[in-house]
Amino acid sequence: MWLGAGGSAQSLFEMPTGIESRWASPENPKGEKGQAAQAEGGRKGSPTIAVKAGASRVLAEASGRSGTVRRIWLTFADRSPKRLRSLRLDMFWDGAPTPAVSAPLGDFFGVGLGQTAKFQSALFSNPEGRSFNCVAPMPFKTGMKIVITNESDTNVDELFYDVDYTLGDPHGANTLYFHAHYRRENPSQLQKDYELLPRLAGRGRYLGVNIGVIGNRQAYFNTWWGEGEVKVYLDGDHDLPTLSGTGTEDYIGSAWGQGQYAHDLQGCPFADEENGCWCFYRYHLPDPIYFYKDIRVTIQQIGYLGGNDRAPFVQGGQRLYRAGPGLVEMDLSQEGKFERQDDWSSCAYFYLDRPENELPPLETVIKRIAGL
Repeated sequence: MWLGAGGSAQSLFEMPTGIESRWASPENPKGEKGQAAQAEGGRKGSPTIAVKAGASRVLAEASGRSGTVRRIWLTFADRSPKRLRSLRLDMFWDGAPTPAVSAPLGDFFGVGLGQTAKFQSALFSNPEGRSFNCVAPMPFKTGMKIVITNESDTNVDELFYDVDYTLGDPHGANTLYFHAHYRRENPSQLQKDYELLPRLAGRGRYLGVNIGVIGNRQAYFNTWWGEGEVKVYLDGDHDLPTLSGTGTEDYIGSAWGQGQYAHDLQGCPFADEENGCWCFYRYHLPDPIYFYKDIRVTIQQIGYLGGNDRAPFVQGGQRLYRAGPGLVEMDLSQEGKFERQDDWSSCAYFYLDRPENELPPLETVIKRIAGL
């Protein structure tokens, strides 16, 4: 059995009615029937496209029909952090003027902080650290367009890609649209939880998130940063959430610190303790998070001061504020949780009952690449 585009189990031997298969690639950019592989007599004459600095290219487009984007794969030579944050990916459904997805390419594909790493998950993968894969199903009812924009100051000379989709899929009234929202705070604010997903009105399903953290070593040395809890505010929740986790590494299924690993639903593909950088993800597939009116998802910025970590703070005369109500200075003679400000970034994924989400637009490339 295979998970079909509508979320139902679909037999691999089951033949649907009226659904057509298409690939958009440099060999057939419009996905037209019987029009692929024409260049150089079909002998791999057009495997790539160029995306010049400041330019946009349409990777896939369909109009006048329903369908489902089922797989996206792409690669290019320069996979540096600056490049992965400078390439922007936008996805439009049903002719909407604003994109449902607008995110840096690397962060969208689960490569937080622009740090490529080998990993395999249920929705995204990077098999050998050299490519970008997404298999999250993305339905549309009347059309779709996927665009890549090069916001860097250098050209991408060769971009290889495939966008695999079907046409003619029957989508009912309860079919939701795929969305993704990227944001970054550097630094985060004391006692103001970082928003993985700002408050969003509508009906849908929160799918999960990819997160990147760069610890503030200047302020907090090599102390643990991940005591913060994930909180999900559902359908009118304001002061208190309905859902709450128990800690950062707990949210991604680990415990007592966070090392490098990758599972289908949760993982940490990049963990550089020496330089204070972590990239991690969690996808809510077996544990769906539905919302009917609105949703907001946050994570706290709380660290832990252990017994062996106190000396630098005492010697430097630095202040810490204990975790809790109000900014109360911490007694450095005791261990405990404290409030932090670090560099947080994230790409949250969700399904919504409309093709536009009215969330803040993607920040400028200058802000996205600062400090990487």
